[in-house]
Amino acid sequence: MKKKKILVIHTGGTISMSEDQETGAVKPTKENPMKSKSENINDLAELILEDPFILPSPHITPKEMLYIKDLIVHHIQRSKIEGVVITHGTDTLEETAYFLDLTVNSDIPIVLTGAMRSSNEIGFDGLYNYISAVRVAISDEAQKKGVLVVLNDEIHTAMNVTKTHTSNVSTFQSPQYGPIGIVTKRGIVFHHKPINSEKYDIQYVTKSVPLLKAHAGMDSSLLYALKINNIDGLIIEALGQGNLPPATLPGVKALLEQDIPIVLVSRCFNGIAEDVYGYEGGGKQLKEFGVIFSNGLNGQKARIKLLIALESGCTKNQLPAVFAN
Repeated sequence: MKKKKILVIHTGGTISMSEDQETGAVKPTKENPMKSKSENINDLAELILEDPFILPSPHITPKEMLYIKDLIVHHIQRSKIEGVVITHGTDTLEETAYFLDLTVNSDIPIVLTGAMRSSNEIGFDGLYNYISAVRVAISDEAQKKGVLVVLNDEIHTAMNVTKTHTSNVSTFQSPQYGPIGIVTKRGIVFHHKPINSEKYDIQYVTKSVPLLKAHAGMDSSLLYALKINNIDGLIIEALGQGNLPPATLPGVKALLEQDIPIVLVSRCFNGIAEDVYGYEGGGKQLKEFGVIFSNGLNGQKARIKLLIALESGCTKNQLPAVFAN
């Protein structure tokens, strides 16, 4: 059987790092150790290797995400690839995955993976996750399922997955929904299929979209500070079902009066933000002001979506429908 042609993009992260035996510090290596591990995977697929940068994931910005997107599109058009695997640091892996899910218009499997333990630690999970990701990428069943995240024998969608533990190898979970499939010794098994897909065409990432987390006693000082910094949009992780302390209302109004879109998500681990409560600062009042409620995204994903939507030319009036999906 002819092997599928898979693009592998190494970007750095713990999967490419090693632990200093004297200090215990985990640091990037000069040569990504995953490149030498490709020999173990050549029996599975025909690999095209790219390593545009070796960065810890806190160093990844939307500009690197856009570069990865453009690299994938280039190889789809020129190399006729049938799947993509991306090794990535876990801290911002979910954001890169969602960015690609919204911007790469293709049915081929695109799979992100990483590691929680560095390459020379006992119990290194990187190579196993890498092999699992390739196995998913060559699976016919993985097509038309959007961008996927594969670690610890589980397959998650880019939209729902999030990092839930600082160090555990089972850190990636999809609250409320769970994984859509599993990796087994004998094959790849999917038991759910995403029903929604949306794509945006962007060429640049220039917009400024900060993220704030609401807290007890929060006032308008941070909102006023953002107002004078010429931001293009704002995400707020609100309390409960979508509520804010009343002292934030003057700042919220000031931003909205400048036509700066504000999107509300919940800071809760489960559930969605809704305009339920009618007291001062409650969701109903915020909705009447013109605050947009997001249907289930966490703060970091909502930020990626608002940035991309604004970059693609969506108007403020179109944004409520964008975040209703």
